[in-house]
Amino acid sequence: MPLSHLSFYSAFTLSSLGLAFHRTHLISALLCLESMMLSMYIALSIWSIENQAASFTLMPVLMLTFSACEAGAGLAMLVASTRTHGSDHLHNLNLLQC
Repeated sequence: MPLSHLSFYSAFTLSSLGLAFHRTHLISALLCLESMMLSMYIALSIWSIENQAASFTLMPVLMLTFSACEAGAGLAMLVASTRTHGSDHLHNLNLLQC
């Protein structure tokens, strides 16, 4: 396995472990999601360059578009939960109370 693939896999794994174990604030969960999307974007860009296929060159741009939409929705949820609950602690958010 090349070193670049190992670095992308380890970045994705570390960010998913961060999402699994550090779930106190919503902003930390959003940062872990963004680092997962960034590592997937870089891996997809390198993969399309390595394969030299013209049909896969648009995939990283599409991935980046979905990542921007996810970031915007996450920040909107962060602002809404901070306004209603007073903080961004995830233990204050209860779906049964909505």
